[in-house]
Amino acid sequence: MSKRKRREIEIFSMSFLDVVSCGFGAIILLLVIIQISEPRVIEQLAVDLTGLVERLEEEIYEIRGETTVLNRDLTEQQEQLSQHREKLARLKGDLSKVQGEHHATKNELETQSIIEKQLDVAQQELSDEVKRLSGINIRRPPDAAIGGVPVDSEYILFIIDTSGSMGQGAWGMVLKKVREILAIYPRVKGIQVMNDMGDYMYSSYKGRWIPDTPARRAAIISRLSGWFPFSNSSPVEGIEAAIRRFHTKDKKISLYVLGDDFASGSIQTVIDTVDRLNSADKSGNRRVRIHTVGFPVQFSGNRLSINAVRYAALMRKLAEDNGGSFVGLNSTRP
Repeated sequence: MSKRKRREIEIFSMSFLDVVSCGFGAIILLLVIIQISEPRVIEQLAVDLTGLVERLEEEIYEIRGETTVLNRDLTEQQEQLSQHREKLARLKGDLSKVQGEHHATKNELETQSIIEKQLDVAQQELSDEVKRLSGINIRRPPDAAIGGVPVDSEYILFIIDTSGSMGQGAWGMVLKKVREILAIYPRVKGIQVMNDMGDYMYSSYKGRWIPDTPARRAAIISRLSGWFPFSNSSPVEGIEAAIRRFHTKDKKISLYVLGDDFASGSIQTVIDTVDRLNSADKSGNRRVRIHTVGFPVQFSGNRLSINAVRYAALMRKLAEDNGGSFVGLNSTRP
């Protein structure tokens, strides 16, 4: 038994020491290696993380810049969209207005053929009657009518459209018609000439009647041949000014309105205004008669200006309501 114990002690004594020595040495070497390399690894990791942070910050700046540009583009697109919507709304309004005007024009043009026929008949009757009476030396009653035109007035007042269209397209015919109208009034107590704006031909006779003499009649025709004050192609102002200034209960006055178109304004408003200014008395007689003459300056082939239709409609109604006659000419040649 003592031999076995002694043998075991001998076996482990050398091996055990060798193993322990080698183990301690390996541990010490491993610790030395780890302590030497660890700072380098940590330093490398710190450098790598710093570079990554810088790259990420640069990418953030780029993204922010792109976001600003995109937001600006979006704002511009929204503004353009708003402008397009406003333009579309205006176009819809213009379309509705044009459609309404087209409908009104269509209705007026449907009556144009009827108006033209009436104008032709009235003009023919007037021309035939004037020719017949000019060749017969008879005395006519002072209140008789020539060609449907009452000539019982003691004072006559011309309201003439002096616009460019009349001056260039019908002035020779205007002079002719003024002569013819004066001819059917051999003698009156006073004459006056205004344009459609209410301007007087003779400023010295503003608001007064021009005495009727052969010399005065010749002077009026001579002056009228080159008289072209400003005009807005609307007889409304002249008619209103003439009625306001010259109407009196003790005078028989006739207005002769000569023009070619009614460019702007409401027909009904003009009719109502004249009706108020030229009100009728208890017997139904108006303060002044209103005779109207239409010149076909606005005719072009088969086309007819809507302003000419408006003028014809207005003048026909004014003559009808105010004891006068409406004559529509079919030519501008004197």
